Amino acid sequence: MSDEAASLEDSASDPLRRRLVFGGGLTAGVALAGAAAAQQRTDVEPRVFDGHPVPEPPADRSAGPVRPGRGSMLQGKTAVVTGAARGIGRAIAVEFAANGADVVALDIAGPVSTASNAKPATPEDLVETVRQIHAYGRRGEAVQADIRDINALRRIADQVEASHGKIDIVVADAAIQRWKPLLEMEDADWRDVIDNNLNGTANTLRAFAPKMVARRRGRIIVLSSMQGKHGTKNAASYSASKWGILGLMKSAAMELGEYDITVNALIPGLVDTPSPATRRGSATPWPSRGSSRRRPPRPSRPGTTALPRCL
Repeated sequence: MSDEAASLEDSASDPLRRRLVFGGGLTAGVALAGAAAAQQRTDVEPRVFDGHPVPEPPADRSAGPVRPGRGSMLQGKTAVVTGAARGIGRAIAVEFAANGADVVALDIAGPVSTASNAKPATPEDLVETVRQIHAYGRRGEAVQADIRDINALRRIADQVEASHGKIDIVVADAAIQRWKPLLEMEDADWRDVIDNNLNGTANTLRAFAPKMVARRRGRIIVLSSMQGKHGTKNAASYSASKWGILGLMKSAAMELGEYDITVNALIPGLVDTPSPATRRGSATPWPSRGSSRRRPPRPSRPGTTALPRCL
């Protein structure tokens, strides 16, 4: 993987980072044009799963699609979101923008490993995330980088601080998943999932948290999974990585709390993003805590991601 971070447009003369910045210092109410002013879904894929409509949670169990004006104190904040090219990461990034934050959307936007079953995100996906951020009148920046490269992340942290003046919020969402029985895994099926999901999340904290420590304030959110709470058949490397993220979160919270930095974890259930979608048509039984004959779970949509209450 490349050790350089690069934005998606502008001059190729800067090999580290070609910036794509939309807007700059606009308030959330200035450019709420067209559909962006109303509730918005961030996902663009068909809302079907195994030929059936993807179920939506009832209104009292969901915040619904992205919606501005939820009352959160995000006006003027700067957020960095990894894994932001699509899925949950995009939903969080756009929700932040809808409620007043400027967002740096970071994603590898390309192949991660042979151990990832999902179709890789693309630079176009990352551009679409920033387009949705821009639709809410916020400053948006797309940065293409590999979270396994901590030196690249540290350079990005320096550059974000220089261009935005601060980093208020970091969301570590980037992850891959491998569906394969433990005893059939190649070395990469274990190593690369742990390296990207657990080590990459730790790298994100180690690169960006020092900026918060210097200001003695910050909010960090890491993405775990229900698979990290109860284990998953034929996905041991993913479950282990997500379980490890919970330990990382608890430890980081104790260490960083003295600087008024909170560290919390979101623990999603099954969401219809490209990772679980790769299970469609798989010959491997769906994960379950009972019989493998159990009907596969049906995911909800990432567009229903609520603005995290841990801010």
